[in-house]
Amino acid sequence: MNIRKVHILIVIVMAGIIGYFGITHISQPSCQPVRQVDLDETSLVISRQTDLNETFSVLPRMSYPQPFVDKPQRTDVLLMSPWLAPIMWEGTFNRDILNAQYRQKNFVVGVATFAVKKYVRFIEGFLGSANKFFLSGHRVNFYLFTDQPEKVPSMKLAPEKKLFTITVQSYSRWQDISMNRMDIISNHIRTHWHYEVDYLYSMDIDVQMFEHIGVEIIDTLVGTISSWQYTKPRDSNSYERRPESRAAIPSGEGDFYYAASFYGGSVSEVYKLTTACFKGVTEDRANGIEAKWHEESHLNKYLLYHKPTRLLSPEYYWDEELPQPQIIRVKRLSSVRKDLKDVRSEMPDPHFEL
Repeated sequence: MNIRKVHILIVIVMAGIIGYFGITHISQPSCQPVRQVDLDETSLVISRQTDLNETFSVLPRMSYPQPFVDKPQRTDVLLMSPWLAPIMWEGTFNRDILNAQYRQKNFVVGVATFAVKKYVRFIEGFLGSANKFFLSGHRVNFYLFTDQPEKVPSMKLAPEKKLFTITVQSYSRWQDISMNRMDIISNHIRTHWHYEVDYLYSMDIDVQMFEHIGVEIIDTLVGTISSWQYTKPRDSNSYERRPESRAAIPSGEGDFYYAASFYGGSVSEVYKLTTACFKGVTEDRANGIEAKWHEESHLNKYLLYHKPTRLLSPEYYWDEELPQPQIIRVKRLSSVRKDLKDVRSEMPDPHFEL
């Protein structure tokens, strides 16, 4: 009888223990709340409300050639990076399918470009070609920074495209004009653009577009492979190798050489990129050093250790001084031929590219 009472008592105690710890466990949240990272940590948090009642959109019926896994569309070029980022080439995507998908997202893309000093002469050509070929049919905000707003031509853009002219300081040294772009972009993301656009791209003003540049460029972090160095081994690329610079890439390291003429991605990722790059520029200045190719050197350092999620082939920034090889089936965007001596007459360094 006493043994039975002991057994009953043990069962009651065990049940109480299990009930206590079980309730405590159930009352705990299933996951810890996400830490909100603030802007001072070179990040930008954009809160979005997920609508769980949102209905699934159905793509329109379309007719296009069937894809086959054993019949690649291009075999003459690299289509995927070692970290599985796609490389955009002519003939590797169907723009009609992409447009049908992306129009459902209703995103807005921002383009930041700078026209200072004599580079104001390229504004009309840039905007005219971008109005026709850049993200046709999608919403785009062009943010034009210039020291001469009175010289911005009045142009009629497509209904989905808008132009915002922003007055910017004109620096006496071309190095300061070039390297301060990162700081200007970072500051405007913080104060304005993260409310206005979903994706942001930085582009040179002295370019023109000759073929469509569409939603195939849209991704989290996007870099453009340089047309000058896309076939060179890494040790022959124009990386900054001096260890004293914050842009230094050690010998034996490097993926592709990226052009600062065209890069972008989501607003938060571009904020991180431009903030980090300008921090490197500032630290170099404090140490009395300037990287080999200025902000482009810092861009290459950043993209080496923060891999782009999508790469644009040299089609997306082809230099007109180069002959066009067979693998470049189209030149979507090219630098404008110009009298370098004239356009750079106020800029003492002969290697300047704004």
